[in-house]
Amino acid sequence: MKNYPSKSSQINEEKIFRIIKKDFSKLAPFYYNLISNWLIRAYNNFRDVDKFIIIIYLINKDLIFFRRNGLIIDYDTFYKEKTVEIEKINISDISKDLSIPKESVRRKIIELEKIGAIRKNGKKIFVDRSAFKTAQAKDTLKDVSILLNEFNQLLIKQKINIKNLQISEISDSIKKNFSFCWYQFYKFLFVFTNRWRRELNDLETFCIGFLVMLNAAHTKSFRVKDLNLKNYQKNVMSADDVGLNAMSISDITGIPRPTVVRKVKFLIKNNYLNINQKKLIFIDIRGKAFKRSTDLQDQNILSLSNFIHRVFNQIKIINTN
Repeated sequence: MKNYPSKSSQINEEKIFRIIKKDFSKLAPFYYNLISNWLIRAYNNFRDVDKFIIIIYLINKDLIFFRRNGLIIDYDTFYKEKTVEIEKINISDISKDLSIPKESVRRKIIELEKIGAIRKNGKKIFVDRSAFKTAQAKDTLKDVSILLNEFNQLLIKQKINIKNLQISEISDSIKKNFSFCWYQFYKFLFVFTNRWRRELNDLETFCIGFLVMLNAAHTKSFRVKDLNLKNYQKNVMSADDVGLNAMSISDITGIPRPTVVRKVKFLIKNNYLNINQKKLIFIDIRGKAFKRSTDLQDQNILSLSNFIHRVFNQIKIINTN
């Protein structure tokens, strides 16, 4: 029989935040991968990130129901149902919760109905099985597991956690506690995307800027350095020796090249990106944009710490008792 988990086995959220800030350069590539991969997959599902977010917002209603009733549903059971049924849909609530204008929500709901992703029956709304499968957390689950594994390595390095959890162990634990863990992930994701949508107007623009940052973060010079959050921000946000062209961004994201060019111009105009003589687009955040960006980054790291605190502690207790 397993031992009753003690409070001392948990890792304090404030400590998690300090660890992430101190060794941010070690975690950043995996954190950025998770976000960038999710955004690209979201866009490619409906050619519109917000439509995909609306779908998972509706699916999240089930996760909220399970949490409120103290139920833990595993991965296979959760995705076994044919459709997701929501009692009623409230355009105003979706608009408020996702920071999307009400008329945009209404238009996107109609478009999702036309392609059969959702359907209405009176006041009830159903997420179609095909859309439900599209939103299945298969690849994202892998990215989350890799991120948590890297975080665990930081704990081992600081002699806070002596157990070396394998990626497969983390993934299996999330699957067993899927409704709990994915509720926490969606909570983090909605807060994260809301902040950047309010800053840049739409998530496709953010996706492009974020991809350019990810490209800089994956260079050898950043991987080998031990940088805290503040120093990392200063270095990666002025990495003018690396860049991507508009065609590469379009190929990676699936966003049409003319749209990429238009949104890059917006990001350059607002001091988030720059372009050199070789037509390579790179991170060059200056002035007020740098202050806003670092403030948002700090807020998102707090949200990330909260997510890791809740999910990692759940996994740690399962795997150490």
